[in-house]
Order: sequence, then structure tokens, then C-alpha cells
Amino acid sequence: MFVDTHLHLSQKEGVAPSEFIRRAKDAGVSRFVVSCCDKESIVEGIELAKEFEGIYLAVGFHPEVVAEIGEEDLLWLESLLSKKNLPIVAIGEIGLDYHWVKDNKEQQRSLFEKQLELATRYHLPVVIHTRDAIQETYDILSQYSLKGVIHCYSGSVEMAQRFIELGYYLGIGGVVTFSNSKLYQVVESVGLPFLLLETDSPYLAPVPYRGKTNESCYIPIIAARLASILQVSIEEVATVTTHNAETLFDFSHHL
Repeated sequence: MFVDTHLHLSQKEGVAPSEFIRRAKDAGVSRFVVSCCDKESIVEGIELAKEFEGIYLAVGFHPEVVAEIGEEDLLWLESLLSKKNLPIVAIGEIGLDYHWVKDNKEQQRSLFEKQLELATRYHLPVVIHTRDAIQETYDILSQYSLKGVIHCYSGSVEMAQRFIELGYYLGIGGVVTFSNSKLYQVVESVGLPFLLLETDSPYLAPVPYRGKTNESCYIPIIAARLASILQVSIEEVATVTTHNAETLFDFSHHL
């Protein structure tokens, strides 16, 4: 059994959720942590969780939507966190992204910190997005006593160890299958106890589907690459990464 710990599942991507989930379950993927990182996707994610078994939610505001988010939106987010009947297992994906826009760093940091405070208040793990901002992301996270995952980890071996020491797992997806990726060095150094499997569907499909629409049913391809790097069985990858996901996220309740 596998868990896809990070995906985006939306009708606007042209995906029929029922078929998507059927293909994933046929491939042995039984749980899905859907990343809902703007108001529209959060509302849609809640509806998906009502309809399909095995869907859990990470909710929060992505740094790319910082210009759209005000205090009333954070209050709305908190109102969802206070509801006991929603399968919200994390705040995310949240963080810093300085790749495209660099003139709103202060606003990004403020939004990030406010959501970290929500995670602290509601005892939830966090799903972290960091792009061209890894040191600053680390510096901010080091000020909080939180657990979580660094989504789509792409940093150095040294930085990986530092995040692990803070209490974070590393999300490993299709990039690890790319021929030009050095991510295998991180996998070798860290080992299975600190890794989570993810797709980031519909993005970053693994080889041989690179450049096409990604799906949760490709999780076994990522797992097979980890098994090859670490010279263990794919069953061991499934067992350990599923245990890691169950340790980080509370899957004990559902709608």
C-alpha cells in the first residue's frame, strides 16, 4: 500500500476524480493528501473528500497567492481548522517562493509566519513549499516547534539533514527519476526513515511519462526508483514510507 502525500486534484485540470482515484487504487495507492492552496481549491477539496474514501486535505495559502490574501481569508481558514468533521491533516502548502516574484518577500514571510502560527495553535503538521528561498525557509521554520514535510525537496544533502533535525520529512517525487537529477544523492544519504512519496500531480510526472500529466498511479514508479537507489525491495519502500506518512498525518478520521 502506498500513500501519495502531495497532489493537486481538480476538475479544472481536466481530470475526472473518479477515474483518477480508480487508476491509483489499482496501482496500490490507497490514501491521498490533496494540497489545497487557494480558496477555490480548498472548497473543491472538501467536496472531493466528502465523495471519495481515502482523500485527506492539506489546506493553506500558497506564496503565489499572497497578493489575494487578507486577514478575513486567514480567519476563514481558521474557521475550517476548528471544525472537527473535516479530514484536514496539515496546513499547506505554505512557504516562500522567490523564483518569479522577488518584490513581495516581506508579504510572503508574513503570510508564511501567520500560517505557521495557525499550525502551532491547532497542532497540525505543515507542508512546506520553498523555491529559491531554502535558507530563509529553514531560518523561519527553526523558530517554531513544528513537524512537517519539505515538499518536492530539491536542496543539498547538508540542508536535508538540517531539516530532518528540525523534525521534517522530505517529499520525493518524479524528479528523482530524471536523468539530470542529483536527488539520488539526498536519498542515499537520508534513507527511507525520513522520506515521503508524492507526485505533485498533475505536475512533474516521472520517467517515462515526463512532460505528460502526472497521476497518483505513478507512485510505484517513484518507489521503484527509491528501491533501486537504496538497494531494497519496493515492498520495503511501501512499508516504510506509508509508516512515515501515518506518523506525520492523522488519518484516523474521515468524513
